[in-house]
Amino acid sequence: MTTTFMPTLDLARKLIAEQFPEYARLPIVDVEKQGHDNRTYRLGEQMLIRIPTAADYALKVPKEQELLPKLAKPLSVNIPAPIKMGKPSTDYPYPFSIYKWLSGKSINLLTLTDQEKEQLASDLAKFLKELQAIIDIEGPEPGQHNWWRGDHVSVYDKGAREQIAELTEIIDAGQALSLWDKASATRWNKQPIWIHGDFAIGNILMDSGKLSAVIDFGGAAVGDPACDLVIAWTYLSGKAREIFISKMDMDEDTWLRARAWALWKATFELCQIEDKNSPEASLQKRIIDEVMNA
Repeated sequence: MTTTFMPTLDLARKLIAEQFPEYARLPIVDVEKQGHDNRTYRLGEQMLIRIPTAADYALKVPKEQELLPKLAKPLSVNIPAPIKMGKPSTDYPYPFSIYKWLSGKSINLLTLTDQEKEQLASDLAKFLKELQAIIDIEGPEPGQHNWWRGDHVSVYDKGAREQIAELTEIIDAGQALSLWDKASATRWNKQPIWIHGDFAIGNILMDSGKLSAVIDFGGAAVGDPACDLVIAWTYLSGKAREIFISKMDMDEDTWLRARAWALWKATFELCQIEDKNSPEASLQKRIIDEVMNA
């Protein structure tokens, strides 16, 4: 079980003062929306501090420090640029990072027009294609460090079946299991390729109506790209979804596994929601219905 450590603004200020005194005079402030795996604070105008909340998430820090500068070169969209790596201290037990501040707002803080979503769908596909085309940088295999993103979807077979069984009265369990079984019977039969690993709206930034950056590469690995395609159902819809699917140009089996990844995650989320009629539950039910009927 993961033990969480919740960093605070005061801790961030103390870590900077102790380990990076050259930045100690800079203001340190909260960002607009915090994630779960890391706490993030803006450091001056040009930097940010990213502090993991648990040991599992901290495993990603040295990996990101090493890989991100290499991955940035062939990509046309900004990704996090490490500046410094902090060390564990008496007040905080893990390594942490200082990154360059990237312009833009997370999509989960924005409401996009249909036209903006359609442009975004094209931009996201272009980014993933560029990432997948990288062949000269060695990457890690999927594993505990990235919750097995890029592995075969059946790595979550037990959980998926338990979640579907729990939701029998809410979703079409037979149809869900049929999709899961069909997807589990397929394989990525090509060379493993680079994946982002957590390609979700909280990690996608927009500026002036355009994709400006993709962040949080802690889930990056080399494997099956299906897990990166779930945004087709978790966020995109209508024409935007069609554009994304068309431009990604993946085989039917890969899309089948992508739908299964989305099914696993949506059933997991729905099981955690107490009020199954809430807007949050309705969103997960919509995702489940759409991936089953795609």
